[in-house]
Amino acid sequence: MYGYVRPPLGELPQEERDRFQRAYCGLCHTLGQRYGLAARFILNYDFTYLAILLAEGEEGPAGESRCPVSPIRKRPYRQGDGAAALAADESVILAYWQLRDGVADHDWLHGLKYRGISQILEPAYRKAAQARPGYDEAVRRQLEILARLEAEQCPSMDRAADAFAALLERSADEVEDPVRRRVLGQMLYHLGRWVYLADAADDLKKDAKTGNYNPVALRFGLQDGQWTPESRREFAETLDHSIRMIATAYELWDFGCWSPILQATIYSGLFQVGKAVLDGTFRPRVRGLERNKQEG
Repeated sequence: MYGYVRPPLGELPQEERDRFQRAYCGLCHTLGQRYGLAARFILNYDFTYLAILLAEGEEGPAGESRCPVSPIRKRPYRQGDGAAALAADESVILAYWQLRDGVADHDWLHGLKYRGISQILEPAYRKAAQARPGYDEAVRRQLEILARLEAEQCPSMDRAADAFAALLERSADEVEDPVRRRVLGQMLYHLGRWVYLADAADDLKKDAKTGNYNPVALRFGLQDGQWTPESRREFAETLDHSIRMIATAYELWDFGCWSPILQATIYSGLFQVGKAVLDGTFRPRVRGLERNKQEG
């Protein structure tokens, strides 16, 4: 994914910042254990948020270990369990297809980095796809829908956002409790919609220069990636509506120890990122598959 889903860590007490860091490093360790060192480079805030959503209400035991990013000082991390394995598998699948999408979206020269990284990640992807074939097929199918919309230059940003949202919704399919599965599915659907639209808005100027498909620009008839006051206001309302729908689903379930982090992300973090994207001041710590400085 894209690195837009981040908790406002400065607003959280130290206890919750430490808990998020343990979750972040825990997913990193699980990726490494299941798929090797290369898979750890896909880690970002979005995948950590997915791991937290899929986790049970209790944090579980913590380990402590050195890692490539912290070879001298040991760092605490949340030990892996079934939910961590699911998050790691789905993260690898999502990252691989994001890279392949990058290959398709660029010419041969500018697609080299996507092609190279996807080849490095491919053994991990094949293993993850074998472990989660239903999810891999769902991701592949939704990205094919997105590719058709791009080829058609479809001006409906809702159709494009829905295709990506449905892809993320399927991340909850293996959750056993039917009520929790429904809650998570709704949260992930509307989060996927928000992420897709935020990314499209973030890429407006770049896509205007390259001629790449951008449904937000087509929907509002934007020239040179520039907002008009009316289009900006209407688009901000669309982004905020998705956040409100995430919040509505969130309130239907008790997320236990993860509640402070999730609340801060939903009720503050997403709004802050959305505003920064619209203001042109968003500076992602993780962009695409670039390495996050906080890697665990």
